[in-house]
Amino acid sequence: MRRTANTENLPAQERASTGIPGLDDVLGGGLPSRHVYLVEGDPGSGKTTLGLHFLLEGVRNSEKGLYVTLSETAEELRTVAASHGWSLEGVELFELVSSEGLSPELEQSILHPSQVELGETVRGVMTAVERLNPKRVVFDSLSEMRLLAQDPLRYRRQVLAIKKFFADRGCTVILLDDRSSRDTDQQLHSIAHGVINLEQAVDQYGPERRRLRVLKMRGIPFRGGDHDVVLDTGGLAVFPRLVAAEHRLHAEHNVASSGVPKLDQLMGGGLPCGSSTLFSGPSGVGKTTTAMACAMAALRRGERAVFYLFDEGLSTLVVRGRALGLDLQPYIENGMLRVVPLDPAEVSAGEFAHMVRHAVEDDDAKLVVIDSLNAYLQAMPGSKYLMLQMHELLTYLNHRNVVTILILAQHGVLGEMRTEVDMSYLADAILMFRFFEARGHLLKALSMVKSRTQEHEQTIREFRLGREGLEVGQELTDFEGVLAGVATYRGKLPLLGDR
Repeated sequence: MRRTANTENLPAQERASTGIPGLDDVLGGGLPSRHVYLVEGDPGSGKTTLGLHFLLEGVRNSEKGLYVTLSETAEELRTVAASHGWSLEGVELFELVSSEGLSPELEQSILHPSQVELGETVRGVMTAVERLNPKRVVFDSLSEMRLLAQDPLRYRRQVLAIKKFFADRGCTVILLDDRSSRDTDQQLHSIAHGVINLEQAVDQYGPERRRLRVLKMRGIPFRGGDHDVVLDTGGLAVFPRLVAAEHRLHAEHNVASSGVPKLDQLMGGGLPCGSSTLFSGPSGVGKTTTAMACAMAALRRGERAVFYLFDEGLSTLVVRGRALGLDLQPYIENGMLRVVPLDPAEVSAGEFAHMVRHAVEDDDAKLVVIDSLNAYLQAMPGSKYLMLQMHELLTYLNHRNVVTILILAQHGVLGEMRTEVDMSYLADAILMFRFFEARGHLLKALSMVKSRTQEHEQTIREFRLGREGLEVGQELTDFEGVLAGVATYRGKLPLLGDR
């Protein structure tokens, strides 16, 4: 069942929090209590850590927890917990692994002789549950039961017996499965009340990427699709897929000044709130500095701003700004401006969207700058889905009435310009930057080539960066070769550098 807008008439159900805020958000509040759930994924995808999250959340809520392990020892589980800074005090560990199984007489199994048969193994689990009477149970893993059963029919009947047993005792159960057999996946899916799938993918460069998808959840709406997951010290962090329609606000249409009157005039009044503007041009032409000037104007108005840097470091940005009369350091120190340097190979699209949401909703940022889209898009596999995620992110920022500036570097310096990914249709406005030649000098010009929200000049203006910051000149006529990519100015109007 997918999340829909009409959920008022659905009956309320008691929920068991998973201990992972992002996963609870995907599920609309947690797992419905007193049911059996399947968490499947390849080894290393984070199943055991998710199970520990679930049990430790129960301990915080004064609910008894039981971890039944057929594949790991209790000591190994404590080591996993310690790596995240957790203590398993309050969680009962019941292990069916025994070193006696390594004797020559029992080479066929690593299980204790009294638990070689599947029925005896299941009875051992039931005895532990009856003794402890837990509210939460994690069973790790079903692959061991599958090997013991050796027959799909017998395996299914034993899983059904476990489900009935736990349901009668009012337990909320998570069954872990490493998908060692693909043949029985559908059988497990039909038995479980809900199915959560964990995936791990390794790209050619950078760390492994993990994703989570809720395949099935009876009786409740949930957010479908893939959600990015990070497994690090402290456990699992789930970043729910951004759905812009859930964050719509009703706001008046306002225009924010860039701080440079002639630039405002070129853009038709300034930067519209609730819209995105793409700064496009060759490397070194001044796109980032122009964005800094716009951010400085917002800071001087008392608005908060955030800069996401994929291409350069914080110190480089601050030093460059100070040299141009744009001192960002005081605003960084008082918290009005957040500059977030990011390694594009380390951050996922979902994690980045979560950062932006936090800046807008919790820190009340009114201006967001993403510098640059080139590094962001190159770091993520699958450009089709990246474009969809970026579209959702920009729509979300527009709904929140935020001024968004996107910086996109084009290949080359002079001549024909091109980009690896066309982002022009996503942006509400495009400010084009170009180098041009005049009177033996290499100069810079800008022009507004698109705006969905307001009328703008159809002209080309010179601009330059100096100690006084960003300076924009008057409208220039008599340009030649602008569309061809090699702009030359042969007019008589004075330029900014003329005496």
